[in-house]
Amino acid sequence: MDLGIKGRKAIVCASSRGLGRGCALALAEAGCDLVVNGRDAKALAATANEIRDRYGVGVTEIAADVSSAEGQKALLGACPAPDILVNNNGGPPPKPFSRIDRAAILAGVEQNMITPIELIRAVIDGMTERGFGRIVNITSLSVYQPIPGLDVSSGARAGLTAFVAGVARTVASKNVTINNILPGKFDTDRIRATLKFGAEKAGISEDEQKNRVGETVPAGRLGTAEEFGQACAFLCSAQAGYIVGQNLILDGGLFNSAF
Repeated sequence: MDLGIKGRKAIVCASSRGLGRGCALALAEAGCDLVVNGRDAKALAATANEIRDRYGVGVTEIAADVSSAEGQKALLGACPAPDILVNNNGGPPPKPFSRIDRAAILAGVEQNMITPIELIRAVIDGMTERGFGRIVNITSLSVYQPIPGLDVSSGARAGLTAFVAGVARTVASKNVTINNILPGKFDTDRIRATLKFGAEKAGISEDEQKNRVGETVPAGRLGTAEEFGQACAFLCSAQAGYIVGQNLILDGGLFNSAF
């Protein structure tokens, strides 16, 4: 399917690995020129080179923390007029509620709520003036289904969801959309660390632990970054202009709800 975005310019935050990388690859496959980002310059370069080799699109690497003013300035300097923005950022590590202090809460809100809002503010006026814009925020299934220990991340991402819901309705008539993708259990570096911890605790191999976790998902497996990226690319497509302010759950059926 031709997504109608060949030649469009996209910024994909935190895209050196994991779900962000999956989004960058899918957008490149659709013909977009990219600005990719990550804090690990070596991993970022590897991803950028793979995209260039596979798809022949333009790729600019920005090795920076997207939550920092310098990082955001570098991203927007590399692509001052993006057609597509994919907001993604690492969340705070799991921590019991009893150990969460004010500083941890503020840091989580900065990473997972304020940072994407700042980037949206920086690009949205240009998108409305040009008559095309696609903004996708990668949040988490924990917005709907709490995950113990991820209270700060869940709260910040829920705040982002509520914040942009109203904004999305104000720009939809200009062919600018804002939507969110809520991932469940995906086979990424983040979950592999959890799998390793669980395997050691249970005295089993990591592969066996992965299978156990996968069996808790109705689809019977963990998701892949590639299929996540394809869903993101569709939300960025020319055909997705009537999808406004929605939360797309990608979790293999894990969230048990009829509505």
